[in-house]
Amino acid sequence: MTSKAEFTSEEWKLVLEGPPSAGMVVITAQRGGMLRETVSIAKTYAEARQHHGQSELLDEIVAAKPVMDHTRYRSLEELEEHCLTHLRDAVALLGVKATPQELDEYKQFILTLADKVANAHREGHGGEQSVSEAERAAIATIAQALGATTA
Repeated sequence: MTSKAEFTSEEWKLVLEGPPSAGMVVITAQRGGMLRETVSIAKTYAEARQHHGQSELLDEIVAAKPVMDHTRYRSLEELEEHCLTHLRDAVALLGVKATPQELDEYKQFILTLADKVANAHREGHGGEQSVSEAERAAIATIAQALGATTA
């Protein structure tokens, strides 16, 4: 099993930034609901903590406060590309240092987080839509960056 001790501080920071980066891609995909969507990230971490013991690596990731790069971006496109680069780099790193199962669990956690963020705020006039087309597209983009597929 892979643990935090097997990563340099910079590598670990990259791994920790992956899930909140995915959340940010979804949050910025559609206007409105930012507070609820941001809170859903923390809730997703709390829910994952309840499954403690199933994966040492994931336990250590969700035990940490969600970390987000606070760099200022000139556009939402620049923010999105930076977040997707974080995801790609984290997955590449874990592909080398973690087991295939741990890598899959990391990807699944990120996709679950992205889905919960998208579902945190009803979209459209009158809130008739749980997930907007823009959010669905963001989740598909995240899955592509992870090298995963969405269901």
